Amino acid sequence: MTERYLLHASEIDALPGTAKTHFLNDNARRINKSLGDLVGLSGLGVHLIEVQPGCESTEFHVHHHEDECTYVLSGTGVVTLGQEEHAIGAGDFIGYRAGGLPHTMRATGQAPLRCLVIGERLRHDVADYPRLGKRIYRQAGLPWNLVDHDAIQEPTGGAK
Repeated sequence: MTERYLLHASEIDALPGTAKTHFLNDNARRINKSLGDLVGLSGLGVHLIEVQPGCESTEFHVHHHEDECTYVLSGTGVVTLGQEEHAIGAGDFIGYRAGGLPHTMRATGQAPLRCLVIGERLRHDVADYPRLGKRIYRQAGLPWNLVDHDAIQEPTGGAK
């Protein structure tokens, strides 16, 4: 197979996409086209997503180590940043810095919310789901670990 560096618009349009539902939120459903994977990107996830009206893009969350961002291509929605909601539409850009405010998006219009979502793919990340009181640990080569915030212990290590 030849290495890919370019995807033409006609190829992207023809991709069927993958239907995804967040494992912690049945209303977080989207069609995902992982464009970065198709051109061999390993340190950066680049996804063209479509979220149907009334659905969320993901469970409300914050990454502690990975930056993410979203560029809205079409449709309308609401982005929740911390405790505030903001209307979004075509041409809007949202940056989610590591350790910043928890976030999610919801499609609100009559048509799907189409966005380009870009995020780091570090070998290790920790994310919190504050509405659910849960934390996820992701480490390359190991299964993900999901724990309740109340079960997290912070031991003190010995001095060296």
